[in-house]
Amino acid sequence: MNIRNCRVCGHIFNYFSGPPICQACREKTEEKFQEVKEYIRSHPGVGIAEVAEACDVDPAQIRQWLKDERLEVTEDSPMILTCETCGAPIRSGRYCEKCKANVTRGLNEVLKTNHHEAPKPPQKNSGEDGARMRFL
Repeated sequence: MNIRNCRVCGHIFNYFSGPPICQACREKTEEKFQEVKEYIRSHPGVGIAEVAEACDVDPAQIRQWLKDERLEVTEDSPMILTCETCGAPIRSGRYCEKCKANVTRGLNEVLKTNHHEAPKPPQKNSGEDGARMRFL
Protein backbone atom coordinates (compact mmCIF):
# COMPACT_ATOMS: atom_id res chain seq x y z
CA MET A 1 0.00 0.00 0.00
CA ASN A 2 1.38 3.43 -0.97
CA ILE A 3 0.15 6.10 1.44
CA ARG A 4 0.90 9.78 0.78
CA ASN A 5 -0.17 13.24 1.84
CA CYS A 6 -2.27 15.18 -0.64
CA ARG A 7 -0.27 17.95 -2.29
CA VAL A 8 -3.30 20.27 -2.12
CA CYS A 9 -5.01 19.72 1.24
CA GLY A 10 -2.43 17.67 3.15
CA HIS A 11 -4.75 14.78 4.03
CA ILE A 12 -3.41 11.23 3.96
CA PHE A 13 -4.69 9.02 1.13
CA ASN A 14 -3.91 5.76 -0.64
CA TYR A 15 -1.92 6.72 -3.75
CA PHE A 16 -2.35 4.73 -6.96
CA SER A 17 -1.10 6.81 -9.90
CA GLY A 18 -1.08 10.28 -11.40
CA PRO A 19 -0.55 13.47 -9.47
CA PRO A 20 -0.29 12.96 -5.68
CA ILE A 21 -3.66 14.45 -4.74
CA CYS A 22 -6.56 12.85 -2.89
CA GLN A 23 -9.83 11.92 -4.57
CA ALA A 24 -11.71 14.90 -3.08
CA CYS A 25 -9.14 17.39 -4.42
CA ARG A 26 -9.06 15.55 -7.75
CA GLU A 27 -12.84 16.00 -8.05
CA LYS A 28 -12.57 19.72 -7.15
CA THR A 29 -9.86 20.15 -9.78
CA GLU A 30 -12.04 18.43 -12.37
CA GLU A 31 -14.96 20.73 -11.49
CA LYS A 32 -12.67 23.75 -11.96
CA PHE A 33 -11.51 22.34 -15.28
CA GLN A 34 -15.09 22.05 -16.50
CA GLU A 35 -15.78 25.62 -15.33
CA VAL A 36 -12.70 26.93 -17.20
CA LYS A 37 -13.65 24.96 -20.31
CA GLU A 38 -17.16 26.43 -20.33
CA TYR A 39 -15.84 29.96 -19.72
CA ILE A 40 -13.45 29.67 -22.64
CA ARG A 41 -16.26 28.32 -24.85
CA SER A 42 -18.58 31.19 -23.96
CA HIS A 43 -15.84 33.87 -24.21
CA PRO A 44 -13.76 33.14 -27.34
CA GLY A 45 -10.43 34.95 -27.61
CA VAL A 46 -9.98 35.29 -23.85
CA GLY A 47 -6.49 35.28 -22.26
CA ILE A 48 -5.14 33.10 -19.46
CA ALA A 49 -5.13 35.96 -16.92
CA GLU A 50 -8.79 36.77 -17.54
CA VAL A 51 -9.84 33.11 -17.35
CA ALA A 52 -7.84 32.63 -14.14
CA GLU A 53 -9.45 35.66 -12.52
CA ALA A 54 -13.00 34.87 -13.68
CA CYS A 55 -12.85 31.21 -12.63
CA ASP A 56 -10.60 31.66 -9.56
CA VAL A 57 -7.98 29.25 -10.92
CA ASP A 58 -4.20 29.56 -10.81
CA PRO A 59 -2.82 30.55 -14.26
CA ALA A 60 -0.19 27.80 -13.88
CA GLN A 61 -3.03 25.24 -13.66
CA ILE A 62 -4.50 26.53 -16.93
CA ARG A 63 -1.07 26.29 -18.59
CA GLN A 64 -0.75 22.73 -17.28
CA TRP A 65 -4.12 21.78 -18.80
CA LEU A 66 -2.89 23.24 -22.10
CA LYS A 67 0.34 21.21 -21.88
CA ASP A 68 -1.64 18.09 -20.99
CA GLU A 69 -3.73 18.71 -24.14
CA ARG A 70 -6.93 18.95 -22.13
CA LEU A 71 -7.46 22.50 -23.41
CA GLU A 72 -6.62 23.95 -26.81
CA VAL A 73 -6.24 27.59 -27.81
CA THR A 74 -7.89 28.93 -30.93
CA GLU A 75 -5.85 30.46 -33.72
CA ASP A 76 -7.11 33.98 -32.90
CA SER A 77 -6.43 33.59 -29.18
CA PRO A 78 -4.00 35.93 -27.39
CA MET A 79 -2.68 32.88 -25.50
CA ILE A 80 0.59 31.82 -27.06
CA LEU A 81 2.12 28.39 -26.64
CA THR A 82 5.42 27.41 -28.18
CA CYS A 83 7.03 24.06 -28.92
CA GLU A 84 9.56 23.21 -26.21
CA THR A 85 12.01 21.95 -28.85
CA CYS A 86 11.91 24.37 -31.78
CA GLY A 87 9.80 27.29 -30.50
CA ALA A 88 7.12 27.01 -33.19
CA PRO A 89 3.62 28.21 -32.18
CA ILE A 90 1.29 25.39 -31.08
CA ARG A 91 -2.31 25.20 -29.89
CA SER A 92 -1.86 22.66 -27.08
CA GLY A 93 0.64 20.17 -25.73
CA ARG A 94 4.38 20.61 -25.42
CA TYR A 95 5.67 19.90 -28.93
CA CYS A 96 4.70 20.76 -32.50
CA GLU A 97 3.68 17.99 -34.90
CA LYS A 98 7.08 18.09 -36.65
CA CYS A 99 9.00 17.58 -33.39
CA LYS A 100 6.58 14.85 -32.26
CA ALA A 101 7.21 13.04 -35.55
CA ASN A 102 11.00 13.40 -35.13
CA VAL A 103 10.88 11.97 -31.60
CA THR A 104 8.64 9.10 -32.71
CA ARG A 105 10.92 8.33 -35.66
CA GLY A 106 13.99 8.37 -33.39
CA LEU A 107 12.36 6.05 -30.85
CA ASN A 108 11.26 3.65 -33.58
CA GLU A 109 14.82 3.53 -34.92
CA VAL A 110 16.20 2.77 -31.46
CA LEU A 111 13.62 0.03 -30.96
CA LYS A 112 14.42 -1.53 -34.32
CA THR A 113 18.16 -1.42 -33.57
CA ASN A 114 17.70 -2.98 -30.14
CA HIS A 115 15.30 -5.60 -31.51
CA HIS A 116 17.84 -6.80 -34.10
CA GLU A 117 20.66 -6.85 -31.57
CA ALA A 118 18.90 -8.89 -28.90
CA PRO A 119 21.29 -10.14 -26.23
CA LYS A 120 22.25 -13.79 -26.50
CA PRO A 121 21.33 -15.96 -23.53
CA PRO A 122 24.31 -17.02 -21.43
CA GLN A 123 25.73 -20.37 -22.40
CA LYS A 124 25.60 -23.15 -19.84
CA ASN A 125 28.83 -24.54 -18.56
CA SER A 126 29.23 -27.94 -20.12
CA GLY A 127 31.52 -29.10 -17.33
CA GLU A 128 30.49 -31.16 -14.35
CA ASP A 129 30.73 -28.14 -11.98
CA GLY A 130 27.64 -26.50 -13.46
CA ALA A 131 25.35 -29.34 -12.43
CA ARG A 132 26.50 -29.67 -8.84
CA MET A 133 24.82 -28.14 -5.85
CA ARG A 134 26.83 -25.76 -3.71
CA PHE A 135 26.43 -24.91 -0.05
CA LEU A 136 27.54 -21.72 1.63
